[in-house]
Amino acid sequence: MAKSVLDKDLQRVAGLETATNDLARALAAPGIALVFLLLAAVWASFVVSDGPMSFLVVIAAAIAGYMALNVGANDVANNMGPAVGSKALTMGGALLIAAIFEAAGAILAGGDVVNTVARDLLVGHTIDTNKFVLLMMAALLASALWVNLATYIGAPVSTTHAVVGGVVGAGVAAAGWTSVAWPTVGTIAASWVISPVLGGAAAAMLLSFIKHTITDRIDKVSAARVWVPILVAAMTGIFAMYMATKGFSRIWKPDLATVLALGVGFTALGWIGAMPMVRRQSMGMENRKKHVAVLFRLPLVVAAALLSFAHGANDVANAVGPFAAIVTSLQSGDASTSAIALPFWVLAIGAIGISLGLWLFGPRLIRTVGEQITKLNEIRAYCVALSAAVTVLAASALGLPVSSTHIAVGGIFGVGFLREYYSRKDLDFTAVPIHAKHVDPATLNSTAEDALSKERKAERRKLVRRQHVTGIVAAWIITVPASAVLAAVLFWLLHLTIAG
Repeated sequence: MAKSVLDKDLQRVAGLETATNDLARALAAPGIALVFLLLAAVWASFVVSDGPMSFLVVIAAAIAGYMALNVGANDVANNMGPAVGSKALTMGGALLIAAIFEAAGAILAGGDVVNTVARDLLVGHTIDTNKFVLLMMAALLASALWVNLATYIGAPVSTTHAVVGGVVGAGVAAAGWTSVAWPTVGTIAASWVISPVLGGAAAAMLLSFIKHTITDRIDKVSAARVWVPILVAAMTGIFAMYMATKGFSRIWKPDLATVLALGVGFTALGWIGAMPMVRRQSMGMENRKKHVAVLFRLPLVVAAALLSFAHGANDVANAVGPFAAIVTSLQSGDASTSAIALPFWVLAIGAIGISLGLWLFGPRLIRTVGEQITKLNEIRAYCVALSAAVTVLAASALGLPVSSTHIAVGGIFGVGFLREYYSRKDLDFTAVPIHAKHVDPATLNSTAEDALSKERKAERRKLVRRQHVTGIVAAWIITVPASAVLAAVLFWLLHLTIAG
């Protein structure tokens, strides 16, 4: 009896220790995030010259850091979710790789989309400088609050949608409907519709290509030895050309011939490096799809890193675009400035914030994207990551703030629905026509039962979880109007509080 009481006491103590540790971890993340926001504000106070409105830059720096944390917590799940869901990467490895490449993409190639978000959405001459600054602060805070709410409830929404909706809503509140550059907004909105379709189509086509060239072959291992190095080489060449044109654009701008030559050269190097690696890994491998999929682990990791770099280049604009506009307009005294300056310290707040947000708050949504939409293995995850990376890189090169959420999730839908198509195609629904003459009733009954049984099997073979599709699409639809309304309300509050 005494032993039983002692065991219960020890269990209570162990439970208390576990609860204490969980509470400490839960409080540590917000605490670290708050320290980062304070440091961002202090950094801005040292960098910005004294002036009558310099305090607004300090406040805006903290808001930009807050938005960057939310971008990292929500959007980066789309980059690493497939790799984690397919078990190609552990959560810790995914967080480390994403943090490094997100920061690199933001700092090296994060300037192109900033001007689109910060300048091109509004008709600058219709808004005075003070209103413009408050407008951008309201847009940034509204989008950050909305993404924070979405992250809390576990919804992978688009931070691009949120910030564009915020800028438009605050712009309308500040200077009316004519202050918004609606043709630009229309172009961006069209890219939101097109980008998930392109991401899904590209992922499905790539999966279909791999299926026909490798996994459906009799000798899968030999086919993989031929085609996996080619896929790695193509990926290496694409990344090299992007880096040449955009990654180092601030220090080096090569001509088209040089870019093409670099693409060809790195494609060859990728193939040369992948050939012995694939051959060594495939030695003694069983001729089964599950085993061949292991050969895609390293390409998947590279593709996920490439997608993180592309995401950092594209989505850092969501965090620091409005902030950069605030800094530039206060320094120049003109809200209609032709170009938004992008100092390193501004980009650094976005880059550090995105990486920190990923580490502190990202794992939950990484699991949602990687595990709860459809089942992923290394091959499917590779198709999603590479197709999404190429689409985001192309959009960033064109200056379009597309949604990486839409593209990556669209890619997951694409591979899931393609698998459904192939699965249902294997089922034969042929039945004896009811109007046919001389039909044996027993045969007819048997055929009807077979058809019903196959229909039930087809229902069970729905490989994309419909409830998640509905929830994600609903979150996509509501993000823009919700951010716009919230930004309009915040603008009026800031205008009454600060402008008097």
